[in-house]
Amino acid sequence: MIVDVATYAEGHREEVSDIGAALARCREHDHGFLWLGLKDPTAEEFAGVSEQLGLHRLAVEDAVVGHQRPKVERYGDSVFVVLKVLEYHEDRASVETGEIMLFVGERFVVTVRRGEVGSLTPVRQLLQREQHRLRHGPRAVLHAVLDHVVDGYVAIDGELDQDVAEVEEQVFSPERSSDAQRIYALKREVLEVHRAAAPLVTPLEQLVDRDGSDPEDQALFVLRDVLDHLVRTVEHVEGYDRSLTDILSAHLAQVSVRQNEDMRKISAWAAIFAVPTLIAGVYGMNFQHMPELSWRFGYPGSLALMLGVCVLIHRSFKRSGWL
Repeated sequence: MIVDVATYAEGHREEVSDIGAALARCREHDHGFLWLGLKDPTAEEFAGVSEQLGLHRLAVEDAVVGHQRPKVERYGDSVFVVLKVLEYHEDRASVETGEIMLFVGERFVVTVRRGEVGSLTPVRQLLQREQHRLRHGPRAVLHAVLDHVVDGYVAIDGELDQDVAEVEEQVFSPERSSDAQRIYALKREVLEVHRAAAPLVTPLEQLVDRDGSDPEDQALFVLRDVLDHLVRTVEHVEGYDRSLTDILSAHLAQVSVRQNEDMRKISAWAAIFAVPTLIAGVYGMNFQHMPELSWRFGYPGSLALMLGVCVLIHRSFKRSGWL
């Protein structure tokens, strides 16, 4: 359940064996805080942590149940944040979704990860290298996690851009292909990214406005940069959705046009072959008294007639564009 637990004071990490004692030490230090990382905790496993840190029961319930909408909620002196983490699998061109939840208090931050996507080890390593950021306390962790998650959105934005361009090129290529299934699958992936990123814009804007009292706050600059990347990604994703809708419509229109062309060709060839069938059917009837039965050139004449009429009909369909 516990992935990592440590205290940070003046940017320095210290391992923790007793969460309660560590939290008491952090409260005695001006910039010290506890960082507790959990993965897929059950209600029973989370109960002790919740009691020691005084976490709100509704936020704890959301963290245990999971599958929450991205949001930022304030419970007294603490903030509860839900983030959707995305991971792009290039081999199958699909997006896998995970979930990260943060409880951010004055002297602690608890990160809860659900699923296999979204490891926060890179965030810990980055903050431990850039110790000056840790002096901002739990807020630095919140901003770093937000930055990490949104950077993932930006990376997937680039992959989706490439996939949409490839689909568009394939649809409008002269080669015949069945692209509807790929377009629909890509549209679902775009929708998955939109569901993760779009609901986060408004809470982040509110967070920036609430923390924006100090214009020289370096941590605020990071948050504003994260918001800018998030808004740009959401705009791109919405554009991909509209483009895929247009591409799908164009593909279906092409399919309809090609079907009409195929039907015209089939109809034209059926009309051509109907003439020799008609002539052969007439002269294949077993009547004794029929014109040209005793004519020496009747057989080659009927073949020439068939060929001549077929050529005339073929040229007529060629000129009209049916063949």
